[in-house]
Amino acid sequence: MDFRQLCAAVEAILYVAGEPVNAEALAHALNLTRQEFESVIDQLQESLVVEGRGIRLNRHGGEIQFSINPDCAKYVEMFLQPVKKQTLSQAVLETLSIIAYRQPVTRADIEAIRGVKCDYSVQLLLTRGLIEEKGRRETLGRPILYGTTDKFLNHFGLEGLSDLPGFGEDAAQGAGEEELKV
Repeated sequence: MDFRQLCAAVEAILYVAGEPVNAEALAHALNLTRQEFESVIDQLQESLVVEGRGIRLNRHGGEIQFSINPDCAKYVEMFLQPVKKQTLSQAVLETLSIIAYRQPVTRADIEAIRGVKCDYSVQLLLTRGLIEEKGRRETLGRPILYGTTDKFLNHFGLEGLSDLPGFGEDAAQGAGEEELKV
């Protein structure tokens, strides 16, 4: 198969799948090495952008999938009206950010940082599939450890946790000092 046919095959598979596809499994199905597969994915991703197409190729975790071009979002929303946006409250977003940056983390750890109960927030995030149980801490009571999911990465357009916005050292030190004063 030539390079153009490989790009077409990947495009067809991603279109039919409709959900994230494991990159290694896709490379294996096409009998490609990791390097060959990355070259095909890079080419397909670039051509979609250069040609101004209505879809984008996104990578997150070890998976790839199609999504809409953000420039086309308003047209998709108009077509699909009424679109109900399910927003997360400030409390839920705070809980999610603590989990994302401190994972794996227990409910008690989250509550210690936020200063309030987080049962509802954790349950909502579990229900929406943005977090999951990652195991149990080896301490008294064996509390559940929570971490983010691939759905979290996909929702926020991240390839991995290393893509999360960083903290400046000054900001992190200032936050630590405030905690000590309280």
